[in-house]
Amino acid sequence: MGEIQRPGALYQQVAAEIRNAITAGEIPPGAPVPSESQLMDRYGVSRPTVRNAVAALRSEGLIEVIHGKGSYVRALPAPVNTINRSVASTGRTFSVLGDEVWEPVEEPAAYRTTATAVTGPQLGLDEGEALFACDWLLIDPKTGTRLMHRILIPFATAEGTGLGEAPDSQPTEIYAALAKAGHKLWWSETVGARIPRPDERATLQLTDATAVLHTTRITHGIDDQALLLEELRVSADRAQLAYRITPDKAPARRARA
Repeated sequence: MGEIQRPGALYQQVAAEIRNAITAGEIPPGAPVPSESQLMDRYGVSRPTVRNAVAALRSEGLIEVIHGKGSYVRALPAPVNTINRSVASTGRTFSVLGDEVWEPVEEPAAYRTTATAVTGPQLGLDEGEALFACDWLLIDPKTGTRLMHRILIPFATAEGTGLGEAPDSQPTEIYAALAKAGHKLWWSETVGARIPRPDERATLQLTDATAVLHTTRITHGIDDQALLLEELRVSADRAQLAYRITPDKAPARRARA
């Protein structure tokens, strides 16, 4: 490899050369990236240019910096946590496989809040309507993976169930209270990955360029009414989700004229 001679910002050219070396396996996952001095000599560029190139590759998630050691090509291991999102029930008793893995990092925070422009439509509420809420921060003690879990309970859902006095109940306990109130429960869930917010990055202890895996689960009851909203957030490179899928009754086809 010689000096950079292509057009474009110099640090981007250096970043492209290092990226190509990583992609080609010249610098394998887990291996150290050449030092700043080595990169300066290799490409004939200044130290600021090398630092900007490495910073660009860090933002892409290709390189991670281990303090006191240097820059390394980021390894891409398989997810270390499989989170089972299926719900099992026997009458009015509910369970979620894998719940026993997660332990609280701190006491849950129960509070009152209001529906937002995002959560309101999901719950069939107007923006600003009152909700009970509870935030949990959990950890898998074996892997250190952290998980943020939030429950939002509309006042109308809590009425007559005792949930208004205990919004920090476990989800399965909340399901049981809703079933006891006469609801035949079913759930819908969406999953997405996105750039974490600063508070999520700090709380989940995410490394550079790691996405957050964000699930939104709605508990439905009588007449498919939305009763409860749960949000789960976890590092996208530390967890994967598992579901039990059963067939629904196929919709009737319209007869052709």
